[in-house]
Amino acid sequence: MATSLLPRSARVAVVLAPHRARLMSTAQSRAKAKFLPDFSMANKVAIVTGGARGLGYEFARAFVRSGCTQLAVVDLKLEEAQSAAQELVNTACSPSHPDSKPSDYKIIGVECDVSSERSVQKAYAETIETFGRVDSVVASAGIVENYSAFDYPFDRIKRLYDINVHGAFFTAREAARHMIPAGGGAITLVGSMSSSIVNIPQPQTPYNASKAAVKHMAASLAVEWAKKGVRVNVLSPGYMLTKLTKTILAHDQELKKTWESLTPMGRMGEPEDLAGAIVFLGSDASRFVTGTEVRVDGGYCII
Repeated sequence: MATSLLPRSARVAVVLAPHRARLMSTAQSRAKAKFLPDFSMANKVAIVTGGARGLGYEFARAFVRSGCTQLAVVDLKLEEAQSAAQELVNTACSPSHPDSKPSDYKIIGVECDVSSERSVQKAYAETIETFGRVDSVVASAGIVENYSAFDYPFDRIKRLYDINVHGAFFTAREAARHMIPAGGGAITLVGSMSSSIVNIPQPQTPYNASKAAVKHMAASLAVEWAKKGVRVNVLSPGYMLTKLTKTILAHDQELKKTWESLTPMGRMGEPEDLAGAIVFLGSDASRFVTGTEVRVDGGYCII
């Protein structure tokens, strides 16, 4: 029978039937979807240093994508930290996420020079005042420079160690001071594959040594705080295509080819390739993991 000959109510039912079928299919697919809830960052308060740009921003974004709604983006310049915090909220509430609204998120920008213990303490005080606690911390602030050993200016070496090594230590120690009374938490120090290998062809001895220090620092602190409920691990990225790296390689394609040829997977990593690892280390999924290095380098350190 032609649809036009049916009563109006029947014609509406015929038109809506395919739409209802699609909705039921989508609902059934969601109901069948399985995932391990321990990987969720929901209900956790997180801090990410160096979070306004580069890998730090990607770590913060990964936490938000995994359910974190309470986050402190810590960076050297307040304006940049606040801008990144707002961008995270805007992204989380974009049209592709119709169920999210800005009021669901409390993401703040905090000014901090991690090389200064007093500045780190002030940043934690502001975070604790805002959220009342901290559950997961990522010490991502760091710098890298390329000078030959003979040409490396002393003031630059000192600045690098102050940020990469002392900054990681101050960040971890202050986190533990707040986590231990609250029953524990997760600290992730951001190292580098450079803690295990010597990069070529670029000369960067102080950087390599600083990341080796961070790696051993994580293991040492993990042992010291293991029975106090605080886990400390290190995430070591390989060559990643951050905005800064892309800018550098745009003027040196041979360097890009060298790095890619030395990586067994034949490519450099995308910042998003670190999302799973950082969420694993920051969430309850790694509750029995401490003092461990998770290396995400496309196999570079294998050979």
